[in-house]
Amino acid sequence: MSVNFQLVDLLLVSPAIALFIASLIPLSVKAFGRGRTPKSMSSVLYGVIGLTVAGGLTISNYGINQTAFSKALVFDGIGSWSAILVVIATAISLIFAKDNLATSTRQFEELVFLILNAAMGMLLVAWSNDLIMLFIGIEVMSLCLYLAIALSLEERLSKEAAFKYFVLGSFASAIFLYGCVFIYGTSGGTYLLDLSEIGADLIGTNRLFLFGTVMVLVGLAFKVAIVPFHFWTPDVYQGSATPVTGFMAAGVKIAVFAALLRFVGTQILNGERTEDLIVGIQWLAVLTMIVGNITAILQKNLKRMLAYSSIAHSGYILVGVLAAGIGELGYLGASSVMFYVFGYMIMTLGSFGILSLLEKNENSEVVADDLKGLGARSPILAACLTVFMLSLAGLPPSLGFFGKFYIFSAAIKQGFFWVSFWGVVSSAISVYYYLRPVVCMYMSEGGGIEVDHSRILSRWLVGACALATLVLGIFSNPFYEEIRKAVAGLF
Repeated sequence: MSVNFQLVDLLLVSPAIALFIASLIPLSVKAFGRGRTPKSMSSVLYGVIGLTVAGGLTISNYGINQTAFSKALVFDGIGSWSAILVVIATAISLIFAKDNLATSTRQFEELVFLILNAAMGMLLVAWSNDLIMLFIGIEVMSLCLYLAIALSLEERLSKEAAFKYFVLGSFASAIFLYGCVFIYGTSGGTYLLDLSEIGADLIGTNRLFLFGTVMVLVGLAFKVAIVPFHFWTPDVYQGSATPVTGFMAAGVKIAVFAALLRFVGTQILNGERTEDLIVGIQWLAVLTMIVGNITAILQKNLKRMLAYSSIAHSGYILVGVLAAGIGELGYLGASSVMFYVFGYMIMTLGSFGILSLLEKNENSEVVADDLKGLGARSPILAACLTVFMLSLAGLPPSLGFFGKFYIFSAAIKQGFFWVSFWGVVSSAISVYYYLRPVVCMYMSEGGGIEVDHSRILSRWLVGACALATLVLGIFSNPFYEEIRKAVAGLF
């Protein structure tokens, strides 16, 4: 891969540059401040200013369809939407981290540095038009997340989670790179735009190219916890500080599913003799939905429940990715995926934000019984958690309902009836465990956790997420149409 760049290329990646510069400010103040450690609010402020600049630059690039750095990066509808979502998710996570007891009390400047650089890696993943650039983006994102998870100095679970995520993540990265080698060896290139011209023919005639494609898909599947590459998820989610867990759950899904959309957008699934690969992806989606939802039923710890829930949601989104890779209606699948990850981002960040508010110390865990009587003690917070749970279950008129509606509609139009059927069945199963916290809050008396009412900024942010879950669900169609227009030209 030979990469040349011009000034316009730097302007296109300026959002990532803004995040990197912003990440250095808190560390610089701490290192050169003559012993003066910046307050956590100041570090958050530096980060939010950097994210605001990055978001403004991303919006200024909206509507273009252009490559940069010798076609290694591409700036199109998927890239722009993903970048905007990553910026929003990062800003929300930073504010929750400032108010969380496990993250705000020590090494907060380092955490801000890692989160902003992980977001930069996510932008590279979403913009990547080359498999090697995609690998670099994944590694930047992953290395920052490994360190962010392990940042706690005392918590044994965080060390275990970081080590497990590092070992398994490194193994998945090696598999991804192994696949890139086979694709390069058989096709002569790693640019996705080039693969869109020859990949469809190669995948049906060249077994080594097919093997490389499967390896690349396995590497990406690990990052979003597709079954059977999901075993790390509950332990890593539980061991991470809650704001880091929320950031990882939302940000990684946004970036990696954008990369998956771009990879299947090369029309590799439209080649001859790809039936077995398509059937295999369908089975992965069904197993991911069912395994995630059934195992979530068994969890009492709410972070582990949301971890298995996250696995199930990856299965739903994979159905949309599959629909995006087939035929001329692929743009419907891509639009539904972008809409779903947007809704999932708000729902999951809001849910983890509430868990963060309920934690009483650095090592505390919130179980379902801790929510007893929350509806009486903190009615607004309980109402917000109810909105998130019902939306994650896919009940109308929430964002979650319309996200699943668009996903399964796109899949049915592409002929994936039985996958959609199992999607609806597994959604029905999920209602059981999503309603359990609601029952505890409103139908059980006393004995639960007392809410700390001092963390006002996080409480307002949770309320804003709940309001967005309802309002953007009710008025979802204009928003979905805008996404559809943005991605229509790419499929």
